[in-house]
This record gives sequence, C-alpha cells and structure tokens, in this order.
Amino acid sequence: MKVTVKYFASIREAIGQGSELRDTRVTTLAALRDELLAASPAHAASLARGRSVRMALNQVMCDETAVLSEGCEVAFFPPVTGG
Repeated sequence: MKVTVKYFASIREAIGQGSELRDTRVTTLAALRDELLAASPAHAASLARGRSVRMALNQVMCDETAVLSEGCEVAFFPPVTGG
C-alpha cells in the first residue's frame, strides 16, 4: 500500500526531507516505524525507540497500535515543535 510519511521539526532536519511517499506492506504504525528505522542512519537516529517521538495518523494523534490503510498520512514529530 502507498502511504504518505511526513517529518516535522528536528526529525525533518535530521532526515533531510519533509515528506515521502512510501510503498509498504506493513499494517501498523509500529511496523512502519521499524521499517523506517532500517531506511537510513538518519532515520534510525531520529526515530529510534529510545527517543520521544509523537505520531499522528490522518492528522489524529495516535500510538503505535494504529492500523494503516491505503493512502493514509503518517506524521512523526518531536514532543515540542517550533514554528
């Protein structure tokens, strides 16, 4: 399935892009995060399990148990973001 992944604030800066269209077979936000951790060293550092990272699915705050669907939008951001 295709999902849009958006990165904000320090995560966006570390990864070097604000968003990407990703083709994935995973079905949960936890599995997508694991997939992204393997994508690059920058992804691994900024989305690491020990880091406090907030997540939203289709612009609604959620936890890692959220279920993905075709065309959904996933956002990752640090707990405090600036303008």
